[in-house]
Amino acid sequence: MMWHKLAKWYQVREGYWFAPKLFGYGATPVTWQGWLLSFGFMLLLIAAIRFIPGDPARFTVAAALVLGFCIIAARKTDGGWRWRWGSRD
Repeated sequence: MMWHKLAKWYQVREGYWFAPKLFGYGATPVTWQGWLLSFGFMLLLIAAIRFIPGDPARFTVAAALVLGFCIIAARKTDGGWRWRWGSRD
């Protein structure tokens, strides 16, 4: 795949923070908001795992963070989340 085609693939419409992955399921951040959400999620998850005492509480908070991140990322992905194998269709 040529570089200009790859760069075009990761352009998103206004209001979206993530572009769908070219292969597989999910998305990748392509705007500063998407990157901020991703890094913030990672920092909160690490802090929750490190500083929350007790396994049940730690698991509950971590699961809530993962679920919240996935919901926001899916809603802010241009084209949504679904399995892809190299094309937008």
